[in-house]
Amino acid sequence: MEGRYVVLERLDPHRHGEDMFAANQGQYWVWDYLGYGPFADLPSYRDWQAGMAAKVDPFFYALRDAATGKVGGLAAFLRIDPANGVIEIGHIEIAPLMQRTPAATEAISLMIGWAFGAGYRRVEWKCDALNAPSRRAALRYGFVFEGVFRQHMIYKGRNRDTAWYAIIDQDWPALAHAHETWLAPENFDAQGRQRQSLSAFTVR
Repeated sequence: MEGRYVVLERLDPHRHGEDMFAANQGQYWVWDYLGYGPFADLPSYRDWQAGMAAKVDPFFYALRDAATGKVGGLAAFLRIDPANGVIEIGHIEIAPLMQRTPAATEAISLMIGWAFGAGYRRVEWKCDALNAPSRRAALRYGFVFEGVFRQHMIYKGRNRDTAWYAIIDQDWPALAHAHETWLAPENFDAQGRQRQSLSAFTVR
């Protein structure tokens, strides 16, 4: 998938492992709400990527900034259920160099658009209920909060209550327009700062 600011490439540990490991080095907090990481060294991280790249569910992408050419994030489709038209976007890990950039936002927008274009009826977003940045991001993209599943799982030795969000197909046309409006070049000044926030277009 290719946008104005980002290209989503099928995860390949030989092409993406070193860049992503370097982008996250010393930033241990980026792994706090993921079920894996941090990784002690590049070989262990590349081995993890190889395991994920071999799967079709989750189906992982590396996010490459179109302007810099640098890989700065990962995201995946998971819990892929074509029979019911349901798909989830998760395993999102954005390195500091890509955080708060149009590329990071466009990557998720492209994934949502692809899912509805492929005939899915519902796109889900789930996160630890304690993960405030992820919960804010879900609302910013236009996902609707649907509740918290208490004691949903255990990871890294601790309980996870899971906050559930979703966009359904009837929501997407208006949200797609909102995303396109936010991503338009004229919404950014000469320094790349947004003129209006995405939330200004998506809050309902």
